[in-house]
Amino acid sequence: MSVFNGMRISASGLSAERMRMDTISSNVANAKTTRTQDGGAYVRKVATFGENYDEKLGMLGVKTISIEKDKSPMRKLYEPDHPDADKQGYVEYPNVDMLVEMSDLIAASRSYESNVDTLNAQKSMISKALEIGR
Repeated sequence: MSVFNGMRISASGLSAERMRMDTISSNVANAKTTRTQDGGAYVRKVATFGENYDEKLGMLGVKTISIEKDKSPMRKLYEPDHPDADKQGYVEYPNVDMLVEMSDLIAASRSYESNVDTLNAQKSMISKALEIGR
């Protein structure tokens, strides 16, 4: 096991949480988007993670497996004057719940901070180990 494996694992955690925060920010930015290029309302996206494993090196942390569309139902509001209203006067809005997005964002930022603290602790330990040799 390399001295730097812990740093690689923390770095992969930072990258994964950044991806998660990017996905959340995209959801928040499109919370009211009723028309996309694909047609229809914006669909909430969720980042899915998995372990990043190498046979030779062992565990290398986490990686983003995919960014999937959330399968929760879309919101429909009665707004007959809206340009995207259907024949019954209902507009389909994204399945983005701001409370869920904000709580996910807080969890992601706390995880990011935790990985930063771990990375800094590892750097400090390596630095102290190098000072022993002087």
